[in-house]
Amino acid sequence: MKQITSFGEILFDVYPNYKKLGGAPFNFLYHIKKLTGKGNFISRVGNDPEGEEIIRFMKSNMISTDLIQKDNSHPTGSANANLDEQKIPHWEIALDCAYDFIEQKENLLKVVESSTDCLYFGSLVQRNYSSRQTLHSLFGMKKKYFCDLNIRQGFYTEKIIEDSLNISDLLKLNIEELNLLNNLFIRKKTDPLNLMKIISETFEIDLVCTTMGEEGALIYTGRASDFCNATAEEAADTVGAGDAYASILCIGYLEGWDISRINKTANEFAGEITGISGALPESNKLYEKYRDEIFKS
Repeated sequence: MKQITSFGEILFDVYPNYKKLGGAPFNFLYHIKKLTGKGNFISRVGNDPEGEEIIRFMKSNMISTDLIQKDNSHPTGSANANLDEQKIPHWEIALDCAYDFIEQKENLLKVVESSTDCLYFGSLVQRNYSSRQTLHSLFGMKKKYFCDLNIRQGFYTEKIIEDSLNISDLLKLNIEELNLLNNLFIRKKTDPLNLMKIISETFEIDLVCTTMGEEGALIYTGRASDFCNATAEEAADTVGAGDAYASILCIGYLEGWDISRINKTANEFAGEITGISGALPESNKLYEKYRDEIFKS
């Protein structure tokens, strides 16, 4: 089983009456760890009660905190979640959080160089120069790079997106992000599959995936494409569904699954996550079923 490292934000999703641990890179890595028993996470938290809570949570779930930096000047990240009628979250993300200031350190470089087959990252952690430069210092190695774009509010630039696409072997988008890439780089009136084909060829990306919410997901490689309907029946909320999908997508890609198997399994897993409140299951029972799928071949 390949070794996956995730780089990016860890924060608290704050709802009117409660809060839950989140951040796409952490949600993704949490699933990876539960599904494969492996995984590294690179981030930064404040030297505050929320940061200590995160450290305790990670340790209790046997996720290493060796690559979690502590920041004495900036708070642990947070995002206020407002759910619309379709239970889709709209976020108000705090500025100048600890994860914006991830420092270049030798232990980060060493883990990516020697203990990583695939590095996962997104766009939000690149909004600040400090974390962006640290991430980019980890580019260009003989690794697979997985960009789950995860555009949040206005926290991106065309250059950030272009640099991310140029390094990526594996790219995951939602339909709104696919349209954004069309507006920025392609500027053609065409269907989603053809847009994905153009993006794949333009940026030399091996696999491009677009999730379409309740309509399902579409995967394109230079060799084939696959569409799979979503499997969720009744959603508690959609928070973290994309991160769940991304975890299976990444595992399947690295393990050489055919794309129909990847898409079907990823959709099923994401559908189960929409059936719970928040992004992370409180029980490990859900993972047992998918561990059997992952390790059967």
